[in-house]
Order: sequence, then structure tokens, then C-alpha cells
Amino acid sequence: MTALPNASPFLTLHELVKKARQKLNQDDWDYIVGATETETTLRRNRLALDSLAFRPRVLRDVSQIDSSLSFLGRHLRLPLLMAPVGSLELFSPDAAVSSARACEQFGIAHMLSSVCEPGMTALAKAVPDALRIFQLYVYGDAAWIDEIMAEAIETGNQAFCFTVDMALYSRRERDIAKRNIRRAVVPGREFLAQFSWKDIERIRAKHSIPLILKGIATAEDALMAVEHGIDMVYVSNHGGRQLDHGLGSMEVLPEIVAAVAGRAKVIVDGGFNRGSDIVKAIALGADIVGLGRMQCLGLAADGADGLLRMLELLELEVRICLGLLGVTRLDELNGTHLRAVQPAGPVGALSAFPLLSLDEGALY
Repeated sequence: MTALPNASPFLTLHELVKKARQKLNQDDWDYIVGATETETTLRRNRLALDSLAFRPRVLRDVSQIDSSLSFLGRHLRLPLLMAPVGSLELFSPDAAVSSARACEQFGIAHMLSSVCEPGMTALAKAVPDALRIFQLYVYGDAAWIDEIMAEAIETGNQAFCFTVDMALYSRRERDIAKRNIRRAVVPGREFLAQFSWKDIERIRAKHSIPLILKGIATAEDALMAVEHGIDMVYVSNHGGRQLDHGLGSMEVLPEIVAAVAGRAKVIVDGGFNRGSDIVKAIALGADIVGLGRMQCLGLAADGADGLLRMLELLELEVRICLGLLGVTRLDELNGTHLRAVQPAGPVGALSAFPLLSLDEGALY
């Protein structure tokens, strides 16, 4: 097992999370850890992960472990992409440039939100060799969509993602209670409410770039996605920020994997904090895991260097987990490595980091 370099002051993930909390004001911290209304969906994301236990196999030769894979024609060190997060500029002065730079240096994919600075053209100039994907909230008509997709292709994005779980904007009460209103009123929001499968059909017929639908939460919609020629189904509930009392992403992942039946790649996000979480998702059939909150925390802790360190620690956790399960590659994982259990403790946005309270009490 390769040891981590000693240059970074962060030796554990919880140290990065703690540093992020210390550096952020309350509003920006709440943006990371908060969700909609009762925040039930957020907790269910974590609950679905904590309700799975490992079934390790022993006496296997695990002296050589490979946690890499091929994705969109590129070699990735881990089955990870940085999920699209709006307002990354709150966490790092260079915003998405810091995130994409860490992704490029480490060797994973980056998905840029259309409500994040800088725009796709500036990002392409800053980090031309990164594996970049662009995500769009539909705030315009068909001509507006086509213009943005043309720009995405011209600037070298390897895929294009539509977020489809934003037909209506949710009530994020952590913000509302403080009158800290974020993007509740955006020009063109009515187009999101009107966006439908007819639009997907038109887009698929017109554009050849690989297409991703983000916000799929049922087998029925996953099936419709592959029937419409979608290349990647992105299982997500917006980190619990949209529909309250939804199911956790890992709870719905198996039915979606079954519905897709290998006809599209499957991406999943929602509550993923540790290397063991990533391994669980791959064992249940996901191809790639998206990191949203963890991306923000890494950037808030130490910019691009903080995010890069987070990726190094996650890689170490993944590789240890694989070896202790008795496998050496991601494609050796399957459902037999997991069993449903009762969670061992309370769940929340950061319950994967119990050591946050080691020094001066709980920070969340």
C-alpha cells in the first residue's frame, strides 16, 4: 500500500472538514450542510450508506490493488467526479478553477455547474487538459440551449449534463430563516418547469455529445432515459436540497442499475464522504461517484491543495477497503460484498466524521 506524502498538514479527512468549518462563516457553512425543509432526504442519503455493511473475504492475494478505471476515454485514478456545485467561489477565490485543477492533477473528472464561476470558456483556458463536463440548468428556450451546447463542444467538454430535478425551487429553510435567500428568483426559471422528455428527444437528435441526465431517482425515469438515448444516468436528489422526504440515493441505486441494464453508465451522488462509501456504490453497480459537499469542504480547507489532499486520502481509504474485502480491482466488487444492517449510530450531513468532536466539541 502506497503511503501518503508528509507535506500536507492533513492526515485524516476529519481534519480537513474541521479546518473548513473553522474558516467558513455560518451562512456558507449552512450552504454546505443544509438541505430543504426538514432535511429528511439529506439524512436518508447518509442512512442508506450506513445501512450497508461489508462482507469481507480473506486469504486472497491483495498485494497489488488497482482502484482506477476508464471513463469517457480517459484513465481515472478513482471512480470519482466533482459534482456540479453552484457558488464554489464561496469556498475558494479561484472557484471552479481550483476544483478542476485538483481534478486534473489527481486524475478524475470535473463537472462544472452553469451557476458557478468562471464560465466554461474561462475554465477551458485555465485547465485545458482536465476531463471537463458541463452541467446546465435550463433557463432558456431551444435556441438558447443549442447555443450553450455548441459552446460546450467548442471548449472541449467531453459530455453535457442536464439537471432535471429543479422544476420548482425548494424551500431551504436554513437560508430562509436568516433571510439569506439564494437564487430563489432567477430570470428564465419558468423554462425549467417546462423542460420535458420532448426536449430531450430534440436535443438527442440534434447533438452527438454524450448526454447525462442528473436527478434521476426512479427505475421508471432511468428506463425512459436510456430509451431516449441518454449515455449516462445520474442518480441524485440534489443532496437533499430539492424534494423533502425523498429516498436516499443508495437506496434507489439498485433499481436504477437494473433498469439501465448496462445500456448507459450510472453516476451517483448523495452523502458520499468516505472511501468506503465509494466502494459501496461500485459494489451496487454504479460506475462513478459524484462528490458535492466534500468538494466544498476540501476547497474551503485549503483551496486546490485541500481538495487534492482530500482525494489522496479518499484513494487510500478506497484501496484499503478493497484489499480488506479481498478484491484487487473495482470490477471484482458486487452485491455479495454487502449486507443490509441497522445503522450503528445517528446520521447527518457529517456523521461520517465522528472525530470532529475530539478537541473542542462538535463543530456541526
